[in-house]
Amino acid sequence: MRGTPAGMASPHPLGGQLPAVYADDDFAQRFVEGLDVVLAPLFNVLDCLESYFTPALAPEDFVDWLTTWVGTELDGTEPLATRRRAVATAVALHRVRGTRRGLSDAVHLAFGVRPEITESGGATWSARPLGAFPGSPDPGLRVTLRVHDPAATDPHRLHAVVAAARPAHLPFTAEVTHLPTPEGT
Repeated sequence: MRGTPAGMASPHPLGGQLPAVYADDDFAQRFVEGLDVVLAPLFNVLDCLESYFTPALAPEDFVDWLTTWVGTELDGTEPLATRRRAVATAVALHRVRGTRRGLSDAVHLAFGVRPEITESGGATWSARPLGAFPGSPDPGLRVTLRVHDPAATDPHRLHAVVAAARPAHLPFTAEVTHLPTPEGT
């Protein structure tokens, strides 16, 4: 939580804006100086308002608030750089939400690794009617995240990210497994 920074001067002191009758009144000048201390941070925020909505420049606590505004799928434990990237890419991710690419991008943003995605559906065309249907008749989605240390990756977090980014009608499974080592190493 941010407070009042010490020594911040108001760019618009109230003492100089009082009517002339209060210009020499010591009590009135000291009274409005106390208000200047309260208003100085407000003027500072308003002067820098655009930077609060720029994820790369916003203060850390404001970035956390922005994540709730744009509907990111974060749990708050991610590094600051990941939270900033999530806010910056939220619109693009919402645009492709429910697609294979959107699911892959969401998992990559959360874990830093591209997942393997297997879907049951498919698309094809045929020059003749009554051709074979592609894919499996049972709907399903399988997301596999291959990492060096599966114990360090939260499978419940993967499940939550996939649940939020998958096509709404598809049942799914999500798993974290070992990254296979190349032969001969």
